[in-house]
Amino acid sequence: MAHNATGKQGFVEEVEIQGHIIDSLILPKVLDEILTHGGSYVIKDIRIGQRQTDASHARIEVRADNGDKLREILDAIHDHGAAPLALRDCQTVAADMDGAFPEQFYSTTNYRTQVRLSGEWIDVEDQEMDCGILVDTEESAARCVPMTEVRLGDRIVVGRDGLRVFPAETAARSNLFEFMASPVSSEKPKGVTVREIAAAMKRTKDAGEKILAVLGPAIVHTGSVEHICKLIRGGYLNVLFAGNALATHDIEQALFNTSLGISLDRGLPMEEGHEHHLRAINTIRRIGGIRRAVERGSLKSGIMYECIRHEIPFLLAGSIRDDGPLPEVVTDVLEAQRRMREMIHGVGFCLMMATMLHSIATGNLLPAWVKVACVDINPATVTKLTDRGSIQTVGVVTDAEPFLRALVAELEREK
Repeated sequence: MAHNATGKQGFVEEVEIQGHIIDSLILPKVLDEILTHGGSYVIKDIRIGQRQTDASHARIEVRADNGDKLREILDAIHDHGAAPLALRDCQTVAADMDGAFPEQFYSTTNYRTQVRLSGEWIDVEDQEMDCGILVDTEESAARCVPMTEVRLGDRIVVGRDGLRVFPAETAARSNLFEFMASPVSSEKPKGVTVREIAAAMKRTKDAGEKILAVLGPAIVHTGSVEHICKLIRGGYLNVLFAGNALATHDIEQALFNTSLGISLDRGLPMEEGHEHHLRAINTIRRIGGIRRAVERGSLKSGIMYECIRHEIPFLLAGSIRDDGPLPEVVTDVLEAQRRMREMIHGVGFCLMMATMLHSIATGNLLPAWVKVACVDINPATVTKLTDRGSIQTVGVVTDAEPFLRALVAELEREK
């Protein structure tokens, strides 16, 4: 709690931050937040690590002229890892209704977070931004919970006492994801970027973690289907998130060799080609689904074919503008979110390509330690991801096909 020591001092709270707070610019960010919000500070103690692997530590006295302003400052610096020096257990309140948090609930970030229960710090599981924290005192456990899943009586963390956040650090800066402070550019060297992304995918695969791909229909329109199929066959794509459009046009190509009615061989519109996507959906609906179409031999190629053949789990999330949709499309958005949350367990790397809404939706679910590569011809897609808090994203502003061709070639060279 803030306290009023003297009239001159106003309201005071001591906080500490530790880790790679110098080279990650965490310390200057904290000090800037204090001043920006109208407070002042005194650095009471600072210890700077001598080697690159050493952590640093700072103890800071934060001052404000009233309690509300001090609480505002403490809220602002909390997400940078500044925790009050006075140790207290976290506070919880029982949810008074289904589907809503209690007032003053703590809103989570995608950074690793711990809560203090009975004097012990424990990790919050299922880390995700824009959630609350549900505490099970009997099991001494805590996890992130979305608003819609709150049930009457759930113990939800309120306030910031007994909470500490571990923001992203860039101590090693040994690869692209740790070095690039500005992730969005159309002028960064693409060859270097592709090599780093390929290396990250290989490290993820070798570590036994999953690679998630979030794909839009431009993958098909640009002639990139075979590149994605090679990633699946090579074990570099383990989970797929997409929408009705990606699957529909992929199946349209397999059945009619067109995408949106355009011949993928000649690049020209086919006669009655504008009907092909609808006929593809109808074919699959009449058969009873994508898996049954593969099993019956009606679907013999493409991304969805390879997913079925290699047992790659996929989630097709619906949209208000969907034609059909295909039988596998999940049209309930809350159910789609629930399944996506289940499917990201074990994901160590995410490749997002040519889909703004699905990319942002997935970015909202991923913890900050899952590295993300977002490839899009539109730089606004990556900008929106980072603005939403997915700061672990490296953006590549380019067309899908040349990037995927180079990525597949790089991965094949590393075999």
